[in-house]
Amino acid sequence: MTLVVIEVEPAMMRAVWNGVVLAEALQTVRVEGNHYFPSESVHQEYFVESPAKTVCPWKGLARYYTVTAGGEVNPDAAWYYPKPGPLARRIKDHVAFWNGVRIEGEPEGERPRLLDRLPAWLGGTR
Repeated sequence: MTLVVIEVEPAMMRAVWNGVVLAEALQTVRVEGNHYFPSESVHQEYFVESPAKTVCPWKGLARYYTVTAGGEVNPDAAWYYPKPGPLARRIKDHVAFWNGVRIEGEPEGERPRLLDRLPAWLGGTR
């Protein structure tokens, strides 16, 4: 059995590339180490749809954006799942970043460890 952990991160988070803030949100959804920003927090003027697509077995079909900021182009630097699978429904209408885009900000307070949040029957401490 594979355990999928999806966390909601309550903090002011920013996606920054080439000195430009591409997205800024008080809350992101974190999946597999990636922060997914709500689509309304993304500054759309820097994004153009890309023809690139990839498939994740549990999240579904990913579509990409090419980012242009500060006179530079970063192909396929952001992605989203238009129709995520049932286990990934929390990232619907959210955008994630890679390829040199920095995620800045820290979740508020100390983050509990994964084992502290899981019930004992899954190997946790609860």
